[in-house]
Amino acid sequence: MVNSNVLKESYVTTKTSDLLKVEFTPDIVVDLLPEWKGEDVTVSVLSGGITNKLYRAYCSKGDVAIRVYGDKTEMFIDRDREYKALTRMAEAKITTRPVAYLPDKHVTIVEFLTGAYTLKNEDFVREEMWDLIVDPIRRIHTSGAELDYIFNPYEQCMKLGSILDGLNVDYPEFDIKGVFISLKKLNEAIDIPKSDYVLTHNDLLADNFIQVTEDSRNKFEMPMYIIDWEYAAMGPKYYDLSDMFQEILVPRRVEKKLVEHYCEGSNVEETLFYVDMFRPYPDIFWFLWSLIQNNVSSIDFDFYNYGKVKYENTLRNIEFLKKEYGVKL
Repeated sequence: MVNSNVLKESYVTTKTSDLLKVEFTPDIVVDLLPEWKGEDVTVSVLSGGITNKLYRAYCSKGDVAIRVYGDKTEMFIDRDREYKALTRMAEAKITTRPVAYLPDKHVTIVEFLTGAYTLKNEDFVREEMWDLIVDPIRRIHTSGAELDYIFNPYEQCMKLGSILDGLNVDYPEFDIKGVFISLKKLNEAIDIPKSDYVLTHNDLLADNFIQVTEDSRNKFEMPMYIIDWEYAAMGPKYYDLSDMFQEILVPRRVEKKLVEHYCEGSNVEETLFYVDMFRPYPDIFWFLWSLIQNNVSSIDFDFYNYGKVKYENTLRNIEFLKKEYGVKL
């Protein structure tokens, strides 16, 4: 079973009291993984995270990825729920094996995919990649796994809007109220019952797709894994694909081909319609998230301009729906 070797501990040590502010050393790794004591541990920094700090650590006893939760990420993320999604998707061979869950230390540790390749946006244009990419997405949606949290895209955006309002900041350059009016109309038009919701990832950017290279295929069961389950919940499957498209920004013909491969030839037009209908939601979600982070995060990152791009994409996608489908927004 996936859970048999997973640690869930609550302890405080001097070396691991604030892992966001200290140099991440082999001694800290041994504090987190005591079974590695006496080993020659190597630590390196991993790229890819905006709000979290990511490290790789390895020795003769294993090779792991260590995530240290970012400052104030608890505003958006329930770590217990994330861990449930992680373990269930590991059982389904969609993500990597969990090694240690240490919420009091703000740390989750998973197996590192040695000899793997992190996808780039341009990889999604390559025809030979399409089945590899959509297969784990389809298996997420058909896994039958359940979480106790609902991700309705419109409601989630409204929730972030309320958090932003509570910070007493003003951004008159963005017509947030007007966008919400459009999204409310769109939500009423979509009208997918929550009884149809399935487990969704909700953050399918290229960095979260990890392809096992040919040289390492004998080490792992699947050729492609999806990582980072912070926003996993029960939601409309179409949103996952729409969110992916808003992140990878491929040509329209590639979007259609990826939907075809996802559908395996069934209900392609209906699926594409609903994927399109969700187009404005991912960008406005990450726009609001960015403005909140701009006010609460201590991370050196340009959240404002990151969010501004997302806002502009939202407006373009609202116009796309008006022209493509005649939706009155």
